Amino acid sequence: MRRLEEERRRGRTGPRGRQVDEQALAEIRELLADMPRRRDLLIEYLHLVQDRFGCLATPHLAALAEEMRLPQAEVFEVASFYAHFDIVREGEAKPPAVTVRVCDSLSCMLAGAERLLAELEEQFESGAVRIVRAPCMGACHEAPAAMVGKRRVAPADCHRVRAVVERAELTPELPAYIGFETYRNMGGYRLLQAVRRGERGDVIATLSRAELRGLGGAGFPTGRKWQIVRDQPAPRYMCVNADEGEPGTFKDRHYLSTDPHRMLEGALIAAHVVGVEGIWVYLRDEYPDLHEVLRREIAAIEQAGIVAPGFVQLRRGAGAYICGEESAMIESIEGKRGLPRQRPPYVAGRGLFGRPTLVNNVETLWWVRDILEKGPDWFISHGRHGRKGLRSFSVSGRVREPGVKLAPAGITARELIEEYCGGMAEGHRFAAYLPGGASGGILPASLADIPLDFGTLEPHGCFVGSHAVIVLSDRDDLAAVTLNLMRFFEEESCGQCTPCRAGTEKAVQLMQAGDWDARKLGDLVQVMSDASICGLGQAAGNPVRCLFRYFPSAVAGAQESKS
Repeated sequence: MRRLEEERRRGRTGPRGRQVDEQALAEIRELLADMPRRRDLLIEYLHLVQDRFGCLATPHLAALAEEMRLPQAEVFEVASFYAHFDIVREGEAKPPAVTVRVCDSLSCMLAGAERLLAELEEQFESGAVRIVRAPCMGACHEAPAAMVGKRRVAPADCHRVRAVVERAELTPELPAYIGFETYRNMGGYRLLQAVRRGERGDVIATLSRAELRGLGGAGFPTGRKWQIVRDQPAPRYMCVNADEGEPGTFKDRHYLSTDPHRMLEGALIAAHVVGVEGIWVYLRDEYPDLHEVLRREIAAIEQAGIVAPGFVQLRRGAGAYICGEESAMIESIEGKRGLPRQRPPYVAGRGLFGRPTLVNNVETLWWVRDILEKGPDWFISHGRHGRKGLRSFSVSGRVREPGVKLAPAGITARELIEEYCGGMAEGHRFAAYLPGGASGGILPASLADIPLDFGTLEPHGCFVGSHAVIVLSDRDDLAAVTLNLMRFFEEESCGQCTPCRAGTEKAVQLMQAGDWDARKLGDLVQVMSDASICGLGQAAGNPVRCLFRYFPSAVAGAQESKS
């Protein structure tokens, strides 16, 4: 009452807050047409608005909030959380029609991303084209990578990028993949039908005997996870995590761009066995070509009657590494900011829309058909050094033949380089490697004979994670490598918890200033590890720890260069 009296005294006659522009509201209504105005579709609709108008202008955001019956603040905070949404406020100019994103993550940095960025900024200095830095695009084996609009250019150089810009080739180029008809003619979906008829016995027991594990990074036993969720009360849901954003990781992209139905069939088998009432496939926005592939192929299996329309829903990320964490991914699917949840409760008991949820990685599901058709003994017959199974290694960096390498679990980094990658690149001598992407730590070549698998690297301060192996040579500055990794974590921290938000920022400031004090940085990363909510903050300090532990000369060199 006192506030209203004050407003009357000041002469306020209209309603408070940002008012909805009628033209913007009409445009939003036309865009959404008869689509449902559900809260969980907010991010999908933000994509629609940006795709149509080239940005998220504040009148359109206000209109979208009005149409969806959501507070404007909620719509704005979701839109501002994700890196790929361009919010344009009153008085600001729209971004250029063409945006070129250049990956500056580690593999691309090694391949000359900084030089490419400088050349592109000089080429397009008029402002007609926007040049921005971007995190990993899943093209580490073709580094450096760039994205012109929604078209990937890899390996990228100034000439190739400029040619794509001039030809206005801004839409994704689809890969040559096995489509529905070909897959079905090769025996696809027969296994699913057999499982549905109850002809395949105890599927969970078979996967458990094969010792299949989650291959997105955590390595949790797949059979046990399926059983845990199946034991929960209905309704149960399922999420497929296709948001691989770990620098150096591109194996899921490889499988989806070659044989997407193998993953889809694995997901539908899981859905039947666990008894879920819907599947949500969450795909990172950096893979626009695969978004179109999956959209087409999901429609194909619906049309063929293999799955009911709407049972498999495709959701698009918006440029947030944190959404690879399962609870953050679920928040994003629900149309919210991708903030990791406090646990417990775990998503197996309380996940999507508050219901028990099965979350599996793309590669994990990709293996289901082979294991059920060939048997668990076939799968565990592979392996080295006492480990069992097959693993897909994303290998990039200073090797002669980078790419996705299907190799026995437990293979060593040295064996992987020599037997699967053609050895080191010309003129480079093996010096160090990252066994598990940006967060998995850094090990010297002297420790390259450790089996690469879950549980083998932890005594050395590292982990295999998503099996992303980045190989470094004697020509690489390991202090600069570590700074690159920490900058990535600083940029990608969701900001929810202080240890991660402030810790990554402070670590970058210290390292950039040449302050490589072991106690100061050590205390900082220890607090991040102990007190962060999720794995991002808990693992962000691993490269720093490894640098001090294994590469003291690199630290000394970094200090001297700043003195």
